[in-house]
Amino acid sequence: MSHPESPRPARRPPQWRQSSGRIWLALGVSLIGTSITDAALAAGVLPRGGTYAAGMGAITRQGNALTVMQPGSARGAIDWDSFSIGPNNTVTFDNGSGATLNRVTGGSPSAILGRLSATGSLYVINPQGIVVGPSGIVTTGGRFVAATLDVCNRAFMGGGTLTLSGGSNASVINLGKISSSGGDVFLIARNAVVNTGTVRAPNGTAELAAGEQVLLQDSTGSRQVFVQTGSDGTVLNRGRIAAAQISLQAADGNVYALAGGGARIRATGTVNRDGHVWLVADGGRVEQRGIVTASNADGTGGTVDTDAAQLAFGAKAAVHAGEWNLSTPAFTVDGSAARALRRSLNSGTSVDVATTGAMGATGDLVVASNLRWRGSASLTLAAYHDVSVASGATIANHGAGNLSLRADATGSDNGGSVANHGVLDWSKSTGAVSAFYDMNGTYAAGTQLGNTAWVPLPFSGLVTQITAYKLVNSLADLANVANDLTGNYALGTNIDASATSNTDFVPIGNVDSPFTGQFDGQGKTISSLTLAPLVASQYARVMGLFGMIGAQGVARNLDISGTASVPTNEMAGIDMGLLAGVNNGTVLRVNTSGTVVSGGPYAYLSLDSSVAGGLVGANAGSILRSSSSAAVTAGNVLGGLTGANSGLIDQSFATGPVVSRSYINQGGGGLAGDNSGTIKQSYATGSTLLQGYCRGAADTPCGGAALVVTNEGTITQSFATGLVTQPFYEPIGIARTNTGTIANDVYWDSDTTAATIGVRYGTPIPAANGLTTAQMSTPASFVSYDFGPTGVWAMPAGATHPVLRWQLAQ
Repeated sequence: MSHPESPRPARRPPQWRQSSGRIWLALGVSLIGTSITDAALAAGVLPRGGTYAAGMGAITRQGNALTVMQPGSARGAIDWDSFSIGPNNTVTFDNGSGATLNRVTGGSPSAILGRLSATGSLYVINPQGIVVGPSGIVTTGGRFVAATLDVCNRAFMGGGTLTLSGGSNASVINLGKISSSGGDVFLIARNAVVNTGTVRAPNGTAELAAGEQVLLQDSTGSRQVFVQTGSDGTVLNRGRIAAAQISLQAADGNVYALAGGGARIRATGTVNRDGHVWLVADGGRVEQRGIVTASNADGTGGTVDTDAAQLAFGAKAAVHAGEWNLSTPAFTVDGSAARALRRSLNSGTSVDVATTGAMGATGDLVVASNLRWRGSASLTLAAYHDVSVASGATIANHGAGNLSLRADATGSDNGGSVANHGVLDWSKSTGAVSAFYDMNGTYAAGTQLGNTAWVPLPFSGLVTQITAYKLVNSLADLANVANDLTGNYALGTNIDASATSNTDFVPIGNVDSPFTGQFDGQGKTISSLTLAPLVASQYARVMGLFGMIGAQGVARNLDISGTASVPTNEMAGIDMGLLAGVNNGTVLRVNTSGTVVSGGPYAYLSLDSSVAGGLVGANAGSILRSSSSAAVTAGNVLGGLTGANSGLIDQSFATGPVVSRSYINQGGGGLAGDNSGTIKQSYATGSTLLQGYCRGAADTPCGGAALVVTNEGTITQSFATGLVTQPFYEPIGIARTNTGTIANDVYWDSDTTAATIGVRYGTPIPAANGLTTAQMSTPASFVSYDFGPTGVWAMPAGATHPVLRWQLAQ
């Protein structure tokens, strides 16, 4: 057993006999709660005393066959004195695509020893228990439900979500073959559900649940049975289950996945359902002895979720899937657990173990045994409180696997710490090790062995192979990042920054002391952020979450929503964006939304010298796979993503509107204002508006453009689609002025931008690069763009322009 801190002992499973031809009788004695005689007498008979209690149909019997005719897609409910089928008998429900509820009102259990079939859905409700014997075969075109819990006729006839409940101590047992060709299989009881036969639902879910009250939903994409009131019941599988998705659930009871050799629990997924297996006994015990397999219909790995108060693993336990998520109050990785995790990792399954601290447990996660694996699968050990590697224990990877050690997993500022008293050996791995600990906690690095030849993967944003991060869990924590501008930080939870509407957030770092550490948002969000300008000197002003990101600084995996606004009418050299005023480092997978505004209500009279962008004001570093939907309104150099770019913009885009206004204004760019760097594989869809005249010396170039205003650098494999509105000047598709290089694979939508030219001044680009919306919707229109399965670009069904493939993964 791998959970020494469980709040209560779990019941051990009965000793099941594997070879007896009458094993169902032994199970009947152990679990079904009725006499062997009752079940034996049921053999050789057909259902008796059936009358329709709701709906209508015809019941006929001829020899050893019984047929129920129910018209079309109707629903019906039948009350039976008994419902058993002898070994040589057949019961057929010709119910179209409808559903029939069969409720047994007599005092005997149901023994299905012959054939039971239905064209539609079939429900068998018997509080006395249900056994599908070794010779029993059940086949349906729709759902098959076998339950000792009852449901009212009115709810059933109405369709939709059903609540099943009851106090029966009988059980549902399958020793035979149950299959649904077009629907689901649900075996539900208060006491115990046992499968030692086969269950198949290739296009739906197969779900075994024990509870006193159970919710049965109709979902085409996920599991459908949820135990609302537990019963300390048991779900046991020793047979084979194959379905698109599989769930074994006992709430406060016990789940035993006691499969022997091979994979007896196999989820294969469909077009609508990911391959997914749930083993749930959140207040009890999950014991796994065999292999659980989950794959998606396209052949990729599926998901297995195991949730229990106690976890135990047999000698052959393993998961073969894309990922295996384990959740429990507290956990010690002992020898048996380490073997199960190692076998799973070696098979290519990434493993995520999380402790919850529930039920009075400490929430600690301890690695007490060696855990070594080969390959690219990743391991995450996330604790409600502390994570520790015991003395003498080694965690090691030989391949490309990553390791994440996470304390304070809920982001509650509980002082969670990470302590390595053993060895973390990544000397033969190209993967990375990350440790996350609370700002009020500690990190003990211990013995860490890195690979001297390690280099970060493209678009990883990593700087070092083994990195420890302080967790930012609150607005106060976020402000405290400014106390150590060289540190490494990670968002532990989403942060609501609405309090900054009363007291503006002061940017982290400035032009004199920039942020040079790493800030990993881990896919989380800082919302409702109100920013204030930071004055570093008389003429150096910056505004953003970060005032300036230095050349060594990294900001990645972060969403920001908020407002950056300077209300005054006289602006002197302010660089402003929601992420940063100035970026000289690396920005990766950062997305911003909200507003960036320079100038007050009389901005058209202002001498605005701001550099403004939705993501950053001025970029001299790298912006990779990032985006902004922020609305940008300013008067000097401005763009939807960045105001001025002298660095790299790669696989990024902007969708927000851009408005150029001030006493001296020249227009804005959908993606960037001025580009003297490199823009590649990027695009803009936001509108651009030039308000009023462009004031300046005679023959001053005027006007904005759908992609950039001026280009002195290089632009390749990019496009623009946003409407360009400038009443006194003609719309421009790509750049107002081009003195650099714009490749022949740069396009604009001539319909949506209203532009007939790509460049107004300088080196032109062919008019043929102005495509109609119909052409923009066709991959063949884009020279050199890679729309392959692993290519940069994708064209989703119904799209009016390409998108970046990384967007589809979000």
